Amino acid sequence: MRASDGRTQDVCENARMFTGIITGVGRIAAIHDLGTSSSYGKRLSIAVPDGYLDDVGLGDSIALNGACMTVTTLAPERQQFTIDISAESLDKTAGLTDEGSRINLEKALRASDRLGGHIVSGHVDGIGRVSFFEPVGESWELRIVAPQALARFLAYKGSITINGVSLTVNSVKDVAEGAEVSINLIPHTVENTSLGSLQAGSKVNLEIDTVARYVERMLQAGVLVPPSTYSKDTAE
Repeated sequence: MRASDGRTQDVCENARMFTGIITGVGRIAAIHDLGTSSSYGKRLSIAVPDGYLDDVGLGDSIALNGACMTVTTLAPERQQFTIDISAESLDKTAGLTDEGSRINLEKALRASDRLGGHIVSGHVDGIGRVSFFEPVGESWELRIVAPQALARFLAYKGSITINGVSLTVNSVKDVAEGAEVSINLIPHTVENTSLGSLQAGSKVNLEIDTVARYVERMLQAGVLVPPSTYSKDTAE
């Protein structure tokens, strides 16, 4: 979508939902500037697996590394589609500016689909940093340092979306930068998503659990009583 001055506005304004179950791994085939200054966004051409676009139409929503984007053009004969992304969105996401890089893809949830992961909005809440990624036994341990603003939303056995993938938090540790979460990745996840390309220092897109957002809001509004202030008198 374009503003009156020609700049790209935020895309995927409609409230599409996802599950965090990756439906394909694509590649950023080309990146084109939409203007002559840093206030303009980019047009990304995304190469996809054979047949991936068979049920995709113009205006459909597809999450790229967890960021909801709108399909602006389709080229099924070349197995590619394009999206326009604003400078603001580029500044608030990771992994969408490197031509040739692999990215996770997920089409928007349909009413008839199974909810295999958890409810994901496709709106990136912050950028995390990989602090550790090594094989442990038959699986892989992935540790992510999340920024301070997201630390309070992360909990043991809670859900988190990393580069669009729905994952379960195995542990949380408070650190100076915010919180470090540990995730266990089975071989299937490493092989069938772009997470296998991560290494220490990589930046990743994070989305917190939707339920955590509502709990936080209710606490702010005084609808819920925090455990620290809960007493027998309150219960009565």
